[in-house]
Amino acid sequence: MPTSAPPKNRFERRRAETRQALVRAARQILAETGDTSASIQAIAERADVGFGSFYNHFESKTELFDAAVTDALEEFGQVIDARVAGIDDPAELVAAGFRLTARMADSHPELMRILRDRGLSHIHSDSGLSPRALRDLEIGIASGRFTCDNATTALSALGGTLLSLVALRLDRPDLDGDEAASDLAEMVLRMLGVPPDDAHEVTRLPLPDPA
Repeated sequence: MPTSAPPKNRFERRRAETRQALVRAARQILAETGDTSASIQAIAERADVGFGSFYNHFESKTELFDAAVTDALEEFGQVIDARVAGIDDPAELVAAGFRLTARMADSHPELMRILRDRGLSHIHSDSGLSPRALRDLEIGIASGRFTCDNATTALSALGGTLLSLVALRLDRPDLDGDEAASDLAEMVLRMLGVPPDDAHEVTRLPLPDPA
């Protein structure tokens, strides 16, 4: 899971561990059922922390579940970042993001279920893949690689299509995920202004090896 600066002393370490245990429990609930009606007592028991500890970290269940979604999205962004670090072409970055996301339905199913169920309201979030995708879109527009004018609008289209891919992979595991991801990525690149032949070629390039 995403990590921040290490706590400075034992008290801070224990406090951080308790908070992360609560976030992890909330993530498990979101991935398993998507039901946020679980009691604070049930969440604390799943996290193996005392009931009173909850309010040392969160004011409400809503705040906890929001933190759980943010944590999941940030982990998602970090996983993709680690695989595409050597790619400079904005079009190839978009394509790789789609194709790697499709594969994460198998390697990171919990993350993908949270993304499917909660991702739409976080398309323009300040965490996760969104700021990274917005950056790449802005670079692509500034360089002329993409011909659209508004990166924020383009992010809405890209994000919505990516979420559709996640839903497709989870709901139809029998389909060829790589082929579906490449096809959707090609459609998105053409929408962004990449010439058809170029879009097809870019979405079929070998994916970067894991670090």
